This record gives sequence, C-alpha cells and structure tokens, in this order.
Amino acid sequence: MAKKLAILGSTGSIGRNSLEVVANFPERFEIITLAAGENIKLLAEQAHKFRPKQVACKNEHLAKKLKPLLPEGVKLVSGKEGVISCATHEEVELVVSAIVGAAGLLPTFAAVEAGKDLALANKESLVMAGELLIKEAAKRGVKILPVDSEHAAIFQCLQAGRKEDVSRLILTASGGPFRELPKEDFPKVTPEKALKHPNWQMGAKITIDSATLMNKGLEVIEAHFFFEMPPEKIEVVVHPQSIVHSMVEFVDGSVIAQLSLPDMRLPIAYALSYPERLSLPYPKLNLIELGKLTFEAPDLERFPCLSLAYKALELKGSAPAVLNAANEIAVEAFLEGRLSFDKIPLVVEETLKRADIKPCFSLDEVINADIFARIIAHQIIDELERR
Repeated sequence: MAKKLAILGSTGSIGRNSLEVVANFPERFEIITLAAGENIKLLAEQAHKFRPKQVACKNEHLAKKLKPLLPEGVKLVSGKEGVISCATHEEVELVVSAIVGAAGLLPTFAAVEAGKDLALANKESLVMAGELLIKEAAKRGVKILPVDSEHAAIFQCLQAGRKEDVSRLILTASGGPFRELPKEDFPKVTPEKALKHPNWQMGAKITIDSATLMNKGLEVIEAHFFFEMPPEKIEVVVHPQSIVHSMVEFVDGSVIAQLSLPDMRLPIAYALSYPERLSLPYPKLNLIELGKLTFEAPDLERFPCLSLAYKALELKGSAPAVLNAANEIAVEAFLEGRLSFDKIPLVVEETLKRADIKPCFSLDEVINADIFARIIAHQIIDELERR
C-alpha cells in the first residue's frame, strides 16, 4: 500500500523536492495534505497534480484567493490551526516537516503528539525544543527520520556500529560563498552575493545561514539532541566539494562516511522510504571525474556563529531557542538591507547576553523564550541603525 504523506512547506525547496520524489514513485506514496505559506499559485498547481484531501495556506485572506484555484473536493484550511490539521490528519502516516524557521515548531510537535512518523527538515524544531521533542517521540513510539543531508548521513553511518562505540560525529560544511573572503570585506557583502551558494540550491534563510556558518551551528545543536551526543563529541570540518555529507568515528579509529552528489532529493527519498532505498533516476557520483576531496578547519574568528551555537549548548535551557530567534531576526534584517552581513553574529551574541536564559520544561516556555528573544534582537538592530 502507498505510504500516506503530509508535506508541510510544500512550496519551499524541500517541499518541492519531496513532491518530485513522490511523482517518480506514484505507487509508493500518496499525498494526503499539503501546507504552504503565501505561494498560492504553486500550491494550487500542486493540488491539481497530487490531488490531496486537504491543503492549508498562511491566512484567510490568501485562502479566499486560493479557493477558486483548487480542484473540486479538496478541503481548504488556513493559519496555524490549518497547518496543524494537515500535520495531524487521521489518514497521514508520515509528515515531511519542511516549514522554514520557528514557524515549523508547533505543527511538528503536533504531528508527533498525534503519533505521526516524521521526516524532519525543520531543524529549528530540534534546536528550540530538542529535548521535549525527542521525549515526546519516544513516548508515542514515533520515528523521526532526518532530512538534512548531514544528519541523514550520520543516521546512515551509525548503522555501521553501536552507538556506545562512537567517539565523534563529524559534520561537514561547504564553507559557503565567503570561505576565502577577507574578514574586512564582510561589511560590503550584499544579500545578492550571500544568496549565491557554491553547491546547494536552497531557500533564502538557510542560504544566508550557510554563508555565516550559523546553519552548521544549528546542525550541531540538532545533532546533539537527535543523536543524544554531547557537544564535545560533535565536530565540524569544512569540505568545499560537499560530497562527504558527514562522518562518524568509532573508538577503534574507523571512520564511516556517507558520500553522494549534493542533491537534497537523496536524503529526502531515504527518509520517505526508510528502511528501504529507492532506485532514483538522478545523476550518480563519479569519484574519478571529481578527482579530489579536501578538508580544513572552520575559521571561527571570521565565522563566530558556529562558536555561538556551541555556547548556546553550554548555556542549555532556553539558550538554543534564543540563539535561533535572534538569528532569524538578524537574517531578516540583513535581507531587508537594515543590517550589514558582519553584524549578524553581533546581534545573536548580544541577544544571548541580554536574554534571561532559563530551563524549559514545556513548549509554552520555549515559545515565550523565542518571543522575548525576538524583541531583544529587534531592539539591538534598532540601536545599531541609530549609530
């Protein structure tokens, strides 16, 4: 029988790639619900192609515009409640959580509470509420399958040995478009330049995070919670070719790596079909053509966001949620031209200093930490603009 899916964030990069994989295997997967934000034209096209039972968009205003574009018989919902209803639909078996940012937390958590297995691309859910989410998944018997290429790689590498025999998780980073750019040129970086990633085609927010190395910092936090590994056993190496997606070192010195071309459709397909593998019609890796793979240490002086992520893990409690919220606000301000590229880590660092870091025992406490961190980050950006 076809696996019944919900795709949250269906018009974004991960959502579109997920639907492409599904389209290649119509006998294996059935789309039950789709949820998107403001791109109602594409959402309508997806609804006509995949015939879901329900779709959700950002708000009622957009829903009124979307309704006449939908095929007959498709239920239309909107807002946060609408997205959550897509995530928890009674027929859904696996939820692809691909909404960008903190907005993905509530529907992701709702899916787990409803007993739905999760293909997780929304790293912020684990960054903000990793301990709560993992506990809830264990309580409900829910599988969480990583979609991020790095965590999908580690997930596969860990199958080569016992967890207790792991000595290090090694996350690889491309280094982004400014790996070799002198630090003194960072203030002149424009959004247009920062959005040109050398290897991956991704959404705007994650592309900027890759340019600052905050994306790798968020992945360190995500790996800490997902694999229940202490921060001191999680390392980052810069690998400009983006062929080795991550590695696991075991206590005997053996290092297991997962390699492939930089194509998000591969980890998506594995998460959708796990524990099986699909025979994918995409280009395969040719190591002879590639010639060489190189690795180097990350430059933490030029890219302090990675250090800030480790700092948030050290502080514990609400600190990762504060880090994430401040970064989202800083990236948004940079894309709007209100904040220079080199000030993104400054906003995050100052927000961590000013925020009241405390333990989080509930989702409400995580959300409150997120809200207050955003207020602080906005204040800091306003202060910088007045200088």
